[in-house]
Amino acid sequence: QVQLVESGGDLVQPGGSLRLSCAASGLTSVSNVISWFRQAPGKEREGVSCFNSEDGITHYTYPVKGRFTMSRDKVKNTVYLEMRSLKPEDTAVYYCAIGADFCTWYHGSYRSWGQGTQVTVSS
Repeated sequence: QVQLVESGGDLVQPGGSLRLSCAASGLTSVSNVISWFRQAPGKEREGVSCFNSEDGITHYTYPVKGRFTMSRDKVKNTVYLEMRSLKPEDTAVYYCAIGADFCTWYHGSYRSWGQGTQVTVSS
């Protein structure tokens, strides 16, 4: 069984930076796709970034493109989300997810989720 554990969420001032981690364990080798999503209070869960190991391409959604960078450490079986120039609208619970057959922003396509980590951007 796959287990995903996010960490690194914190309170940060606008313009600041933060790095989130997602540690994976279990049968992660069966999934080529891993993504970050976020959900703000009262809003739908939305995609942030997605990496597909089959083509090596990372996709980003428009609100975070150019500010967020997704990377992974294969040895540690961990993916990271480096966030820069943070804005109050980035405030949300951030989740990692695997199990989709291809990169998609439809959260229903993913079979396994972490518990989330809270990011708050405020002065």
